[in-house]
Amino acid sequence: MSTHLKPTAGSGVIVGVDVGGTFTDLFVLDLGESPQAHIIKVPSTRGQEAEGFMRGIQAVHDTLHPQRQDQARAASPSGLASSITTLVHGTTVATNALLERKVAKTGLITTRGFRDVLEMRRRDRAQTWGLKGGFVPIIPRDLRLEVDERVLASGEIHTEVNLEQVRAQAQILWAQGCEAICVFFINGYANPLNEMRAKACIEEFWPNAHVSAATQVLPEIREFERCSTASLNAALQPVVGGYLSSLERALQQEGFGGELLIVQSNGGVMSATTAGEFPARTALSGPAAGVIACAEIAKAAGYPNVITGDMGGTSFDVSLVAEGQAALAAQTAIEFGLVVRSPMIQIETIGAGGGSIAWVDASGMLQIGPESAGSNPGPACYGRGNLRATVTDANVLLGRIAAHRPLGGGGLMPLSVDLARESVESSVAKPLGLDVYQAAEAILTLANAKMAGTIRLVSIEKGHDPRLFAYMPFGGGGALHVCALMREVGVSVGLIPRYPGVTSALGCVLSDMKHDAVQTLNKGLAELDIEDLRDKVARLASQCQARLDASGVAFTRIVETVVLDMLYQGQTHTVAVALHKEDFTREGLQQAFERSYHAQFGRTLKGPAVRVLNLRYARVGERAKFDLSILAPKSVSAPEVLGLERIFHQGEWLSVPRSARLEWPVGSTMVGPAMLEQADTTIWLEPGFEARVDEWGNLLLKRLESPA
Repeated sequence: MSTHLKPTAGSGVIVGVDVGGTFTDLFVLDLGESPQAHIIKVPSTRGQEAEGFMRGIQAVHDTLHPQRQDQARAASPSGLASSITTLVHGTTVATNALLERKVAKTGLITTRGFRDVLEMRRRDRAQTWGLKGGFVPIIPRDLRLEVDERVLASGEIHTEVNLEQVRAQAQILWAQGCEAICVFFINGYANPLNEMRAKACIEEFWPNAHVSAATQVLPEIREFERCSTASLNAALQPVVGGYLSSLERALQQEGFGGELLIVQSNGGVMSATTAGEFPARTALSGPAAGVIACAEIAKAAGYPNVITGDMGGTSFDVSLVAEGQAALAAQTAIEFGLVVRSPMIQIETIGAGGGSIAWVDASGMLQIGPESAGSNPGPACYGRGNLRATVTDANVLLGRIAAHRPLGGGGLMPLSVDLARESVESSVAKPLGLDVYQAAEAILTLANAKMAGTIRLVSIEKGHDPRLFAYMPFGGGGALHVCALMREVGVSVGLIPRYPGVTSALGCVLSDMKHDAVQTLNKGLAELDIEDLRDKVARLASQCQARLDASGVAFTRIVETVVLDMLYQGQTHTVAVALHKEDFTREGLQQAFERSYHAQFGRTLKGPAVRVLNLRYARVGERAKFDLSILAPKSVSAPEVLGLERIFHQGEWLSVPRSARLEWPVGSTMVGPAMLEQADTTIWLEPGFEARVDEWGNLLLKRLESPA
């Protein structure tokens, strides 16, 4: 599928690749003589993500050079990636490795008496209102060893590190099979000298490059968060580094000589080298790219406030964008106790994807997920051996996914309605005593309720009125459920992007390069040296700029943000205070803090002194963008009805017209019920809803006051 684009700065082919649990999605921007965009979906290979990636590269080559496919392969099996100038990759390798605990065996060397920081956490528990639940740290206790050293909170070195002990403990860890090692010393953020000396000592004999110091990963106060982030990063280095190295080798063998960039959790991109050094920053990178794309698309369409919902094969990921800016979290728990403190786009995830398995629990209650059939064996209708019903099986059985026209543009074999029916019958209908179609609709009703609850979590529970936001579904399954979620949550506008099934891959192409840095100050505002603050900002700017320069990427401009974590003396939680040039005086900092505090809490406090905890810096290298309006359709007349489909909706069968979504011209409208199909998704427009194609090629959905 192609659409003509206006030329942008530069030339060549830019490819965004998002590896999901079921599909690997690619958005291809060809900036040749006749610029075009293509979308590609190929099945993912769980556990062997590079296979799906390279299968996608093969598809890119075949799409760009259809006339040379057989001839080129016969003459030379390599060179498939030679025409690609930039690859931007959103990866789930780090997230999956942590969730499945398939990380490298890692050792920790720490200050004597502090080996249990990682396990004690914040004295929280997995189940807030119960005594059940446990926590298994990523590094077991027998691999957390201690040495003599001590740095005070002031930064003074009370006891120099004993390097003989460091060497001996590291040798023990290597003998026990550790692939990576992390040095974490108490108060290392205040003075990293002991940590760096220990790291250098280990590097003299450690047989690989996976030796890290906690302050290099996170030079920030609060010991558990620093220890957790550094430990997870160390455990991921061999996994993510190995994956990226093998991927780079495979690409080079296929003639790729361009830039390989990796999407970060903060929505920016970084070089593959940086990603191998800081793999914890790639957790949730695929969904983050999707949010970036949604923010750009919605802002262009006139909706700066948007709630995004990514429904793929495994999960449903929700985020909120207010005034064009995605919400960032200072830290994220990948699962209970696995805390990564690094700026990340706030994303709430539940197991409600197309492959999520429906089951009846011991109490006779219908449940959805979190277990997923993934891409292999996949939903029962795939015919690959899974016999349990999934959300996709329910949609197929009710006619909302055409079994003989599956998603992926031919990437999958036709689906089996009979297998979908059998799975729903055995898994849900018989245990609950329901008709098979009622059971399938119950599966979708529960899935919609779970997804609506997550949307409320990021909106209502954060103080946002969802009626003031548009809802943008994406992922392969998002558009099937958009009307139901609009009804459930009360969102007034649904905004379906031009290519919802590859939105994360599009976000990879749109993302800018971004590097974050943090430094703990921990000083009262009255004693803060303003010139020293300026010097620290300049130092962090230089560090981040060096990483931008090392990437070799051309930028249209450089943008920086400076933020202080500030609080009143005696408080625990901080307020993020964005600084401008005019704020770099003591009075300016006081006023900026009071503005931020008042905006968040509706008041300021009189009396308590103000304290500055951390300095945060971000430097963004903006990459050349293409004009999103070019994605709009070029057709001028409404497409023909391709046929009538029988769809089960709210207890009855409807005869629903089917058409090709991408052929509807700008300004055209349609009233539900209607089925709109495209290679990467199916849109189910329910009765009582109207859709209009805007100038950007998006579909804008609204509820009719009186259903047709």
